[in-house]
Amino acid sequence: MLIGDDGAAPLPWLAEPLARALQHQRGHALLVHGALGTGVMPFALALAQSWLCEATGGDRPACGRCGSCRLVQGRVHPDLMLLMPEQQRREHEWPLSGDKPEGDSSRKPSRQIRVDEVRLLIDWVFKTSARGRGKVAVLTPGEALNPASANALLKTLEEPPPGTRLVITTPDPQRLLPTVRSRCQLLRLAEPAAEAASGWLAARGVAEPAVLLAACAGRPLDALALHEAGVHADAWRRLPEALARGQGAAVQGWPLPQLLDLLLKLCHDALAVAGGAAPRYFVPGTVPAGASPERLRAWSLELQRVARHASHPWNEGVLAEALVAGAARALRPRAARGGPAPRAGLDTLPA
Repeated sequence: MLIGDDGAAPLPWLAEPLARALQHQRGHALLVHGALGTGVMPFALALAQSWLCEATGGDRPACGRCGSCRLVQGRVHPDLMLLMPEQQRREHEWPLSGDKPEGDSSRKPSRQIRVDEVRLLIDWVFKTSARGRGKVAVLTPGEALNPASANALLKTLEEPPPGTRLVITTPDPQRLLPTVRSRCQLLRLAEPAAEAASGWLAARGVAEPAVLLAACAGRPLDALALHEAGVHADAWRRLPEALARGQGAAVQGWPLPQLLDLLLKLCHDALAVAGGAAPRYFVPGTVPAGASPERLRAWSLELQRVARHASHPWNEGVLAEALVAGAARALRPRAARGGPAPRAGLDTLPA
């Protein structure tokens, strides 16, 4: 998502914070933090595009039409580097020089920003700007920097060449090394207002956007992704009852991280309902009532334990079946249930 030919912000709720940042942010290192799914990466790229724009002077949002903006839109601007893990570079089709073709199966694409990639960035920033408006590097997400790559970046982050700016994004600054945080100015990107997010989703064909926004904690990009994955408002309403009945077909084919996220949300809301509170993620009245709080707490701990080992080479089909069975057992009303808490066949994992 970039500023297009019309000069509009990539997401409507980014227009005001973008204009404000361009007027007031003068530091060479900026740490942009905000919730995932609200547009932190598009915001960082819009900042970079605006700083490099040859028509607006860098203190107003990019025009979207000048030569520099065209190069950014084509992802070939010589003075802009987007540094993110190789897995995400493939997903966003924004490669670095030296990346292997996607079909190369000699190794898995990294989910970290590696030290050799940071060294490539350092070499790049010390080269002369190709178009004379300075250089911008965007690193996202900042927590993908491993200790070696973060330490390699520190000197450049503290004293980059004149005219060079670096933008790092993260959902939580505390997930970065203190030595990285201390060298950056912080800019918090607030979540969009519900009305603006709902209108944007409705314009993209999302029926009952409020339901999916609640499902994604108010994060419109996540809500759109849920809709595009085929999980519409009616399907979201039916999921709690289906899982309480152990109907695995309701989540068949879901990737493990998405399934775990769903179950953690359902567990949270079931605990809320058991305590007499309203659910946060699901529509009121759709979360089964009557489950034992003790069982639900044990289920929550089990889900967290599985999530900590998400990188384990699971047989995802077998694990999904076990997780759905655990959900059915935990959500069953107290009078209809007995026996020990389910362990989902994961007793060999460390706590």
